[in-house]
Amino acid sequence: MKHIAKKRFGQNFLTDQGVISSLVDAISPKANDLMVEIGPGLGALTQPLMQQLAMLHVVEVDRDIIAWMEKTYVNNKITIHNSDALKFDFSSLGSAIRVVGNLPYNISTPILFHLLDNVASIIDMHFMLQKEVVERMVASPSTAAYGRLSVMLQYRLQMEYLFTVPPEAFDPAPKVESAFVRCVPHAALPYPANDEALFAQVVTAAFGQRRKTLRNTLKGLLDDDGFKALDLDSQLRAENLSVADFVRISNYLSQNT
Repeated sequence: MKHIAKKRFGQNFLTDQGVISSLVDAISPKANDLMVEIGPGLGALTQPLMQQLAMLHVVEVDRDIIAWMEKTYVNNKITIHNSDALKFDFSSLGSAIRVVGNLPYNISTPILFHLLDNVASIIDMHFMLQKEVVERMVASPSTAAYGRLSVMLQYRLQMEYLFTVPPEAFDPAPKVESAFVRCVPHAALPYPANDEALFAQVVTAAFGQRRKTLRNTLKGLLDDDGFKALDLDSQLRAENLSVADFVRISNYLSQNT
């Protein structure tokens, strides 16, 4: 079947066999792993994963691809879930899930945040993403790439930039480079927030106008007494703060407001 990539689903199909081998090596699947692939496409990763797994779950929204998969993989080693990954309850599969996927660029960030809601059930995640997104995920404070995404993911996950993948590894070739990243949930949160909703609110407010100082962006949340109590320079910008700093702010607010 010649499947035409659908722009509305952000489809770019991986075709480079060398890259595919590198991805599978990095994932290192074991026979009894409870693994789910998001957006299997035309099976670039699906086929080699199935060769090493007793069972593979896939989550796919495109009904044409599902019809093709049902004809192609006529065996009991694959379970197909016809669902939007943004709505799929990953925790329904079990409590020790490994997640993999070549994530659509247009919804990659929302999928990452959705998976954070299921993180208690996840062992690790390996994703192909737009290179710029991976750089933001793993960025350190006081760098241009560091932002809300960096803080919110690093609060929950330890992440490793594995390697860069060129556009020509895909069909159709995207206009940007891609990268492969490993995400492993912290066994115990290094800096636990007393109120995670408040923590998220502080991070969102701080980066809402990233060129402004914390005195401006956190106005209404943190006053001069708060900055003094935290020994925090109100003239800093959000990008200068670590995950631990944001947790300190939110924990102070949870105890003093």
